[in-house]
Amino acid sequence: MILVLLVCGLALIALVLLGLFVFGLRRRLIQRSGGTFDCSLRWHAPGPDEAPDTSGKGWGYGVARYNGDRIEWFRVFSYAPRPRRVLERASIEVVDRRAPDGEEELALLSDAVVLGCLHRGVRLELAMSEDALTGFLAWLEAAPPGQRVNVA
Repeated sequence: MILVLLVCGLALIALVLLGLFVFGLRRRLIQRSGGTFDCSLRWHAPGPDEAPDTSGKGWGYGVARYNGDRIEWFRVFSYAPRPRRVLERASIEVVDRRAPDGEEELALLSDAVVLGCLHRGVRLELAMSEDALTGFLAWLEAAPPGQRVNVA
């Protein structure tokens, strides 16, 4: 009986370690091509005419990766190999910028700046560090000739 419990316990520990290894491996594979940054995302965020939702609900912590004219956003706590959201540069319109407020400060990274955007008519918010924001805005403005850029 004790041997069975010991084997089950060791199998459970091995399973947990394997899960953690796969998390780390997935993150390495996402970051391998470069151009990644930590970025929280809230889809269907309140519009600029509405009061901002500072409850901290709806935010997903993730990693964003530049891929040509797209940004691919991956959830951190997921095993999925594909991005959860893909944002095309030509479809992103920046509408506002603000500091996290209320319980949002607990839900987001400590140095985060919240950027309100529209993507194909859907209101979303991205939260990233000031350095990542500078790179993101530069990437938006570096669109090829002939593409419109909407940066507030």
